[in-house]
Amino acid sequence: MKKLLMGMMLLLPALTHAQDDLIKKIDANKSDSAKKKFEFTPVINVERTSVKNQASSGTCWSYSTNSFLESEMVRMGKKPVDIAEIYTARCVYSDKADNYVRMHGDASWGDGGACHDVINMYRKYGAMPQEAYTGLHYGTDKNKFGEMQGMLKAMLDVVIKNPNGKLTPSWKKAFNAVMDAYLGKVPKTFEYKGVTYTPQTFADEVVGINPDDYVELSSFTDQPYYQQTMLMVPDNWSYDKVYNVKMKEMTDIIDYALSKGYSVSWATDVTEKYFSWKNGVAFVPEKEWEDMNEKEQKNLFNGPQTERKITANARQEAFDNYTTTDDHGMHIVGIAKDQTGKEYYIVKNSWGDKNDFKGYLYVTKAYVQYKTTAFLLHKKGIPSDIRQKLHLN
Repeated sequence: MKKLLMGMMLLLPALTHAQDDLIKKIDANKSDSAKKKFEFTPVINVERTSVKNQASSGTCWSYSTNSFLESEMVRMGKKPVDIAEIYTARCVYSDKADNYVRMHGDASWGDGGACHDVINMYRKYGAMPQEAYTGLHYGTDKNKFGEMQGMLKAMLDVVIKNPNGKLTPSWKKAFNAVMDAYLGKVPKTFEYKGVTYTPQTFADEVVGINPDDYVELSSFTDQPYYQQTMLMVPDNWSYDKVYNVKMKEMTDIIDYALSKGYSVSWATDVTEKYFSWKNGVAFVPEKEWEDMNEKEQKNLFNGPQTERKITANARQEAFDNYTTTDDHGMHIVGIAKDQTGKEYYIVKNSWGDKNDFKGYLYVTKAYVQYKTTAFLLHKKGIPSDIRQKLHLN
């Protein structure tokens, strides 16, 4: 037991503050003048629910894609539900634990996930409203997953060491008991607006989406276009495939979807100096940060600037050399123009509302073309000519 506890303590620093550190790194690059120098006028606004805060947890993928599902409910003429993001995350952790053990630890572990995880868990385990499963059973009013994840990882690493010489059926019970202690037990049934549901009946009767209607896409030059290919990022623990389209088609699809009332769940790299959470703006400057002089760096968010022309080869190179990494998931909900007439995507984040645009960012199409790792949407949000190439009904 002493060795197990020591292992847990060693793991905690690495697991506790990953998302917090990411936000701090991004917030370090900010300008007090940015909000005054950017003037955004909405062009398309897809209906969405309020901004949430994932707090100290790497569950952006669950917040962004459940936010997307809430917008889908509105699009379908339903009253949206505040879907329990941590119920979805808990389902992922359970399945991810099975995968981790079966792969003898040679697999991803942690808070992270992908857009498709939400759809997969919805199909397999249903959904719950936030009021029925908050996931807050450890003395805080916000997510704080470091201790729990340290415990879970330490347990799994003991399991894969196989000290008995043969795995017992008890390890998963112990694993689930830890999740119960931190997140709360999952009720078999719960009441919502006077009606009793299970997670599956709630998904079917209240949320009401068809998980088969949703597809995930990306763009890679080293794989055939219009076919499915493995999404080669660490958080793709389930080894799901994405449809591969051309780089410009990514933004063509997003534009078309938004014009038809469909929003988009978006996974991307947010570690570049030209992605600013505090300022609420992301674009691709003509020069890389290290090639700018001090004045250029200081004025990076001092109003609209000319952007670099992004090519498919530049996008692929950034993915291959690790300058594009799979960091964060958000929800694309509209299009706006700045004072020069340039278009940006309106992006809903899940870091609360403490930035210049109350929880939203304005992201250029060049940034989306360059830094997107994957995106998910309803297949009817894809233009018919591209949908035919992908053989989607």
